Amino acid sequence: MKLFVDNLTNVDFSFLHPQRGLMGESWLVQLELDGSLNDQGMICDFGIVKKEVKSWFDRWVDHALVVPTGMPRLSHSSHEGYTEVEWLYPDGESFYCRSPEAAICLVGVPEITEHTLADWCRDKLLELFPEEVKGLKISFVPERIDGAFYHYSHGLQKHDGNCQRIAHGHRSKIEIYLDDQRAPELEAEWSERFEDIYIGSESHLVEQCESRHHYAYTAPQGDFAISLPARVCYLIDTDSTVELIAQHLATEIKQNYPENKVMVRAFEGVGKGAIVSI
Repeated sequence: MKLFVDNLTNVDFSFLHPQRGLMGESWLVQLELDGSLNDQGMICDFGIVKKEVKSWFDRWVDHALVVPTGMPRLSHSSHEGYTEVEWLYPDGESFYCRSPEAAICLVGVPEITEHTLADWCRDKLLELFPEEVKGLKISFVPERIDGAFYHYSHGLQKHDGNCQRIAHGHRSKIEIYLDDQRAPELEAEWSERFEDIYIGSESHLVEQCESRHHYAYTAPQGDFAISLPARVCYLIDTDSTVELIAQHLATEIKQNYPENKVMVRAFEGVGKGAIVSI
């Protein structure tokens, strides 16, 4: 007998891709438990399933940088509560991140996909459940988006929770309106501009040259640093909350369309975001 929970939660995180580099991602989590009935006629109480699984994902994957340790041109080390990751892009440019250990999830696979990460999570999650649960299946499902979207990574220094981690991200759709009419050409333009981007704040930029950006800050969880090619960075003069990203996009678009009413619906992962009208 099986117990299932569709859309149990969603995970927002970033990971290293062997060609594209740092990518933000958002996946819905689907769960199946295979087992026998207990004396209450249940495999496991739904409340326990949701609480335990969500807590586990919050600890290990959600708002973390997920690193496939079998990826070519990658090295990593952990020391005194911190993890360092270095990786070379196919063109020889480098990526570097140093964060508290909890902010970087090391996964022993050559590449992160919906399937490889699900397999890694499955064995660890099974340990959470009582003996009636004999098997477990995790599936990650990207949100279906009919239209433009982009993958972005960022870090929110002032956030009290895990959003403060310097390399976490989202897969997000965007809606742009001119005079209350959708503008798909603008949506496609900004989605292409933000494809696989790191949105950095000027206040966190500690070193910049023509080819590289280096960001660093101290937050409640510890010290964070990231260095990556300038071509994959987009610098803004505010923090990178979804509210301020939406404000930035609306302001930039308004400069090109001063006579039009501009509205931006910027999403942060699945089913949430901010609206700004100018």
